Amino acid sequence: MATRTTKPSEPSVCKPCGGTGNVPVTVRVGRKRRLVGQQDGLCLNCFGSGTDPNA
Repeated sequence: MATRTTKPSEPSVCKPCGGTGNVPVTVRVGRKRRLVGQQDGLCLNCFGSGTDPNA
């Protein structure tokens, strides 16, 4: 009987962060909450690992 050899699959990339582990977070300031820019935030889907946890 022949045995099958399978390659270990590569982990799939997290969709919200694109595999970087960081997502852009909008920064708002002032009483009227105007937008001033963006900063990097930790991806809450993969917690910064960059791999899809549901794969």
